[in-house]
Formats: sequence, structure tokens, C-alpha cells
Amino acid sequence: MSTDFPEIEELQAAHGAIDGDVYPFEPRRGLTNAHLQTIVGNFYPRPPFKCASTSEIVEVDPANGSRVLCHCDWQPQVVRAGRLTVLLVHGLEGSSDSRYIKGIAVRAWDAGCNVIRMNMRNCGDTDGLTPTLYHSGLSGDVGAVVCYYAELYGLERVALVGYSMGGNLVLKLAGEWGDRAPLCAVATVCPAIDLAAGSDALHEPANRVYEWRFLRGLMRRFRRKTTLYPDIYGSGNVGPVRSLREFDDKIVARYCGFRDADDYYYRAASARVVDRIAVPTLIVRAMDDPFIRILPETRAALLANPHVTLIETRHGGHCAFLSRDRGEDIHWAEVAVMRYLLRSAGAQQAPARAQAASALLYPEADALESTRPPGSGDLPRFERDPSTQESL
Repeated sequence: MSTDFPEIEELQAAHGAIDGDVYPFEPRRGLTNAHLQTIVGNFYPRPPFKCASTSEIVEVDPANGSRVLCHCDWQPQVVRAGRLTVLLVHGLEGSSDSRYIKGIAVRAWDAGCNVIRMNMRNCGDTDGLTPTLYHSGLSGDVGAVVCYYAELYGLERVALVGYSMGGNLVLKLAGEWGDRAPLCAVATVCPAIDLAAGSDALHEPANRVYEWRFLRGLMRRFRRKTTLYPDIYGSGNVGPVRSLREFDDKIVARYCGFRDADDYYYRAASARVVDRIAVPTLIVRAMDDPFIRILPETRAALLANPHVTLIETRHGGHCAFLSRDRGEDIHWAEVAVMRYLLRSAGAQQAPARAQAASALLYPEADALESTRPPGSGDLPRFERDPSTQESL
């Protein structure tokens, strides 16, 4: 695994990104090992989920009747349209009930945002809502959910947040949409941008335990689909499947319209469109992530896009980032994502509790507040000298 980069480095400023959006990540004592971070981060206990979410089924593909399950938390109707709406997308074999999704949902809600926790097709025990499988190319599903709620409530600003596979989906949609409203910002944690490289990394000996876990869930889901839709999937006899690449080659490609796994990886990867992203976008990744890989040419495209802020840390594992901070701030990536979104897309209309939190996270803003002329509007953006590269 490459160690050519600085330990913690913000590599690209986006729209004059604000200094201090992301503070240095220091792994929790004893968790500098990538596998420990990944495993402990997945099971680390959290407080009870306190949002009283409502559930709604949204059609995402009228051609085949595919629907997805969304869990939503809406601010009061009088302010709903003007508040930032945060749409959260989970990773492979996750759901709207995944711990990291619920964790950041609470933060977004407390910051005064509307929150949509979207399940990908079949996920969250919704196999009966669609005759299809789910895969990394279905960015249109995310777009359909955005359009549905934007029309329903007149939403003015929507930010997308994706983890791992969900990160690929939201980056792909951002590249496809450009600056199309109401999309206003994107944030991702360990996004699977280069699908082929990540799939092959999962098959490395050190990562087989992750691959086996993914495959067990995927094959169980496929068997359920053969029971629910025998006319489409038959008996489900596809022969032995011993790797994620084999699953994608024998099942995803066959039933989802791709020539083979390589064709799927190429057409579904957000790497092809990240150069077209045109809204403030944060990408957080750990250099020691066991199985997420970003190819040099993709990294170059990210760095060349002025709308993208790429944060790379030496430690963090896969979607873990358990830090030395106390309480729920141990989840460094969640804090970083919300700070970024509130500053780039939503702080100006956040309620008092979010403004108070922002003041704690941005003490430099208080120092500048006294120098602002009366009636000068919202807090200033802190412009970074483009000739410098800040080491966090």
C-alpha cells in the first residue's frame, strides 16, 4: 500500500474551502492498525437512535416498477423547504439502519437539516420491492429520490452523503448532474471510486475475511431473489462463486445488462465522471483502507477538479476513523462531513443549536465576528492562499 503521501493532508481546496473544515485525525490509542479500526469501527457501540423517522416507499424506475425504502426526518413544514436536506446512502450490504448511517443522521438532524436515509434496491429487507438486483451503477436511483422529495416539498438545497459503495453512487450522480439544482454539495467517506481495483483488493489474502462476509450476504440475497422472481432468475444455479469479481461476473453482469465484470466496473465507476463534478464535494479516505483503492489517474482527476476537496489520512481503516476525541466525537469522519456540509451548503439557515455547534467547531469565526460591519450577512468564507498547501 502506498505511503508516498503526507500523514494528513488536504490536497485540494474547493470553492475557497474554509480553513479548519477538517481538523487532524488522530486514531484512538491502540487502533492504528487498519483492520482493527475497520472491525472495531463497525461494532463500536452507539447511543440509542433518537430520531422519530417516517418510512416511505419511492419508485425509482417506472420501467420495471423498482422501488426503494426511505426513512425520513423532516423539519417543521414552515421551514422545511429552505433547510438543507441531507440524503444518506449506505455501503455494500448495508442499509438505512447501519450504525454509521444512523450516527450521521442524528448529527444532521441536530444541525437543523432534513434527513433522508435511503436504502439501495433490495436493502433493508426490501427484496420484494424490485425484480432487479442492486449494483454500483444505479446512481439514477439516488437522483430519483432527490427529484421525488424536491418536488414533494419544494426543497431548495440537497446534499448527498455516501459511504463506500454509496460514495461511488453519489459521486457518479454528482458527475452526471453537474450543477443541476437542488444538488448543492456532496460528501463521501472511503468511496469505492475505482471498482475493479477495489474488487481485486478484496481478494487479497489479508482481506478475504471481508470478501467472505460480503459474499455470504450477497449470495443469500440472490437466493431470495430466485425464490421471489423465478421467472427472471430461474434456479439460481450459477456455479461456484469464490470472489466478489466472480459474483459480479456471473450474477451482476448476467442479470443487470453488462457484458462481464470488467464492463460493469468500467460503466458503473464514478471515476469516469469525477472530472464533471460541479458542486462542493468532500472525499475522505484513509491510505490504510484495507480494500478501497484509488488509481493514480483518478486521483489526478480529483486534484484537477476545483470543486473537489480530497482528504487523505494515514490511518482510519474502512469507514471507521475512530479518533481520540471524547463521546460521540470519536467518529471523526462524521464530524468532518457535517462541518463541511454546514459550511459549504447549510450553515446560513441552520437553527440556533447548529450555530452554537458551529461556533465551537470554528472558534476563528468568533474572533472575526467582532470585525464585521453591521448587517454584513453571514460569516465570511476563509479563503486559502492557492499557492500554499495546508498540512492538517
